[in-house]
Amino acid sequence: MNSQNLSRFAREARPTGPFRTGFATPKVWAALIVLGCIGLGAMAQTAAPTSGGTADRTADLAAARTTASRPSAQRAASSALQLAYQTESGLSYRPDSEPDAYARERCKLDVYHPVGGSLVPTVVWFHGGGLTGGNRSIPSALKGQGITVVAVDYRLSPKAKAPAYIEDAAAAVAWTFKNIARYGGDTNRIFLSGHSAGGYLASLVTLDRRWLAVHSVDPDRLAGLVPFSGQSITHFAIREERGLARTRPLIDDLAPVYHVRNDAPPILLISGDRNHELLGRYEESAYFWRMLKEVGHPSVELLELQGYDHGQMAEPAFPLLLRFIRQQGK
Repeated sequence: MNSQNLSRFAREARPTGPFRTGFATPKVWAALIVLGCIGLGAMAQTAAPTSGGTADRTADLAAARTTASRPSAQRAASSALQLAYQTESGLSYRPDSEPDAYARERCKLDVYHPVGGSLVPTVVWFHGGGLTGGNRSIPSALKGQGITVVAVDYRLSPKAKAPAYIEDAAAAVAWTFKNIARYGGDTNRIFLSGHSAGGYLASLVTLDRRWLAVHSVDPDRLAGLVPFSGQSITHFAIREERGLARTRPLIDDLAPVYHVRNDAPPILLISGDRNHELLGRYEESAYFWRMLKEVGHPSVELLELQGYDHGQMAEPAFPLLLRFIRQQGK
């Protein structure tokens, strides 16, 4: 693997000063690249071949951040490829008696799940779109990975105002706890994730207990939180609903960072490149990470995907999400 390919992988962000990451000298980087190539070459020699002799791209990306062969992970990946999958579409997570017609229209989800076999982890996935657009879909990178995926739609601004879409996100998570076992999902291994606005919703319903408490669900039952470039301050769509410019920062009780606590589930924060991200999203993620550390959270990590902008960062983030899920299952 050459240095250009190696540099595409996530770099662990350890902000110092004004959210800067220390960089190694050229000589040190050269040594690291050589060592990395040697390690990756050794793993390539010991890895089992995939069908057609072509290495799975997801496995390649995950392997770039490990230093040893993991036979158990290889067996899990092999089992995942042998499973058959199906999708249940357009399931309502609000009751039929819901009086809001817009909620009845938007509050639906799709469940992608393996057929047969033992219970598997579940990812509840919230789409992005600035809380004003977007529609649910099962991310292709999560298909065939030995997990169940719940893709969620929610009401959108300006037709719906805060906290309607937050309430929807909580209702979808509560539905998952109640129903996912019938689709092969393990209720002890439910992870929340999403890109951009979806990451914001996932973060808020995980950290602020009140949203899931309405449904008698403790968010600490969640196995983990993995927002992709999610806002940690009050979302700019909410600020615009209040007549504020999206460039005017605000932290109030609708900001995930407002609710940092040391007993929250394990968290992996993933951001695009600080020089290419949207509206300082990396710096938000870095502040979120720092404040979780300050309150003593024992399991939070921040990764910066260098060279990727806000929209591009999702694709290389999916292998990191899958690795995180497998790590939590050990």
